[in-house]
Amino acid sequence: MSETPDLSAKIRQWLISGYVGVAFTAAMLFIPAWRLDWVMGWVYVALWLLWHTATALVLIPTDPELIAERTGPKKGIKDWDTMLISVVGLATLAQGVVAGLDVRFGWTRQLWPQVRPEVVLVPQIVASVVATAGRALGVWAMAANSFFSKVVRIQRDRGQTVVTGGPYRTVRHPGYVGEIIFNLSAPVMLGSVWTCIPTTIVLVLYVVRTALEDRTLREELEGYAAYARSVRYRLLPGVW
Repeated sequence: MSETPDLSAKIRQWLISGYVGVAFTAAMLFIPAWRLDWVMGWVYVALWLLWHTATALVLIPTDPELIAERTGPKKGIKDWDTMLISVVGLATLAQGVVAGLDVRFGWTRQLWPQVRPEVVLVPQIVASVVATAGRALGVWAMAANSFFSKVVRIQRDRGQTVVTGGPYRTVRHPGYVGEIIFNLSAPVMLGSVWTCIPTTIVLVLYVVRTALEDRTLREELEGYAAYARSVRYRLLPGVW
């Protein structure tokens, strides 16, 4: 697929901003921790790096227009979504800062001083695998949905239609499922009980955003109400 100069520029912008974001994520972990020999911190950063790289490898050759959609402000963004994504972003940064401070000052270790590090390593490894699965689900959702925007808006300028393939056969918002899985894994992976506080905020806001986005799609996107009757669950099959 040929790319216009404007599209190529947007792809470069998206690539650079993503990798800068990974570096910023690392800074938010390791500056508060004030140490670089934190293995699980590097694993966490590696998962962010892997996610952005995998997304690039999947979307650039197959759906570069989606990358363009995911760069810069767009018309039709819901006011409530602007507020939600801002708070989610701050809470996500807080995860790294709290985890880093926890490593530096040993807050979680002080709660359970009798637990040996090698015992903690097993759930951390499991959590890392689960987090990777969450990221993989997110990439799959983007590959299946050419309208997978970063913001909630009806993309009439792009001729948005209802997507029913891939993971959308099972749940209506698989991208959020992937994010929830990743964030649920983060406190265990980072070995920080106190990281559960900002993580809980992130999880609650994702559920709220899912509900509001689903309502918007029902009301404004032709065919979505019928799709919702066919695929009953928003996030968790059998529950909601």
